[in-house]
Amino acid sequence: QVQLVESGGGSVQSGGSLRLSCIASRFTYVGHCMAWFRQALGKGREGVAGLLSDGSTEYADSVKGRFTISRDDAKNTLYLSMNSLKPEDTARYYCAVSPLLCGSGSWSQPTRYNYWGQGTQVTVSS
Repeated sequence: QVQLVESGGGSVQSGGSLRLSCIASRFTYVGHCMAWFRQALGKGREGVAGLLSDGSTEYADSVKGRFTISRDDAKNTLYLSMNSLKPEDTARYYCAVSPLLCGSGSWSQPTRYNYWGQGTQVTVSS
């Protein structure tokens, strides 16, 4: 069992930055998928950034060039650095860990993930 706890959300103005953290009770899935998702009010859960099984990263088109996913194994922590934030980035952000391997495209399927954090709210005002 893996427990995930996100932090780092908050309210910022358009153009601002935030860094989200997700502390895992353990990183047992070396080489398996880890990702950040978000869910805005009234919308479905959207894959934002994925750390693939081969160590590469992928991003939703809407955040490319602005968001960066990374991990620190020594701290059992997954990060999402968000720059140039826009009002449309407003959502609750969740980290997720999968027991499965994943590649390009498949990382963004929520059904692949068994473990989810409780989420952290990000609000961007114009």
